[in-house]
Amino acid sequence: MCVLKMASRSSSTYHLFAWAIENHARISFEYDGVMREVCPTILGHSGGAETALVWQVGGQTSRGMLRDPEWKCLRLSKMSHVELRNGSWQASSSHRQAQSCVKEVDYDINEHSPYNPKRSLGDLKGRPVPFAT
Repeated sequence: MCVLKMASRSSSTYHLFAWAIENHARISFEYDGVMREVCPTILGHSGGAETALVWQVGGQTSRGMLRDPEWKCLRLSKMSHVELRNGSWQASSSHRQAQSCVKEVDYDINEHSPYNPKRSLGDLKGRPVPFAT
């Protein structure tokens, strides 16, 4: 079993998102009553809440069915039925502005992150998922 060295206050959803970032995995979950499928990009905290910047690639939004992939800033505490999904990892090819979603960045899929992530992802890469939500 892999032992993850993360803050004890981190939820199992947070751990799954961290693993998904390192392993370029998709995640699905229910959020505000609708199912979403995302590729997590940045993970950390904003105002003390676990927060993720994701590229939503499937499911619904608060406005109905997702027509085109789009960036979303989401609170992990509002998620339920979180699970890994099959499918290729995706992200937008353009970034027009710096992200402001995650104030304290712990993980960033970008190896050359300008946000100075607090945690190293190396120990999570290629490991089996050591937890379930």
